[in-house]
Amino acid sequence: MHYLLRRKVTLLWIALLSTLCVKAQKNGLNLENHDDKPYHFGINIGYNTSHFSFSHHPRFLEYDSIMSVESVNNSGVNLAFLTNLRLNKFFNLRVHPLDLTFSDKAFLYTQKYESDSMTNRRVQSITLSFPVNLAFNSDRIGNLKVYTFAGGRFDYDLASNAKAERAEDLIKLKKTNFSSEIGLGFHIYFPFFVLSPEIKISHGLVNLHSRDVNLKYSNVIDKVYSRMITFSVTVE
Repeated sequence: MHYLLRRKVTLLWIALLSTLCVKAQKNGLNLENHDDKPYHFGINIGYNTSHFSFSHHPRFLEYDSIMSVESVNNSGVNLAFLTNLRLNKFFNLRVHPLDLTFSDKAFLYTQKYESDSMTNRRVQSITLSFPVNLAFNSDRIGNLKVYTFAGGRFDYDLASNAKAERAEDLIKLKKTNFSSEIGLGFHIYFPFFVLSPEIKISHGLVNLHSRDVNLKYSNVIDKVYSRMITFSVTVE
């Protein structure tokens, strides 16, 4: 089901991008001096799909109550404010001083001795992030320009449950995380604004798992890392 949803979203993005490019090219050359400005701002809205990359703890092999553990893909939304600093003709520094990410990940457990053998443990996050990326821009072709970017981000999870006291059925995760990012986007120039659809892949670099040996859903897992793909649109 999630695979079909991601496929539909991808096809929708491609169709939307193609339509916007055609419309922009019909208007002549728009915003000719936009890229010469030392800085400009934008608002970014996105859709994300995320999951956990994890490893099993040796305890998983010692006990047979949990038969299997899987990470489940889920979707969420992003809302960010963009500050773009022009370094030269081809390079920009892109900073998001305010970036809120709402994500919903989950672990699916198969249990041997429970009446309901399949159980889903959701991990909902509201993350305040600070991404910093270096973007490389192509030459402008009419009202279209392609760019790639790479960088990193610091995340602070406002909904972290790492210090929860009554957490028998929880998987405790730490509040802070560092991630690497890489992505591809397009600047589409219209008469009064620039629309920038982009796709971004984020890989968490910090083990988020705050393991508790007393929790049956936590003690069979060792390290947990975040993974996310984001489709977004920036209006500048």
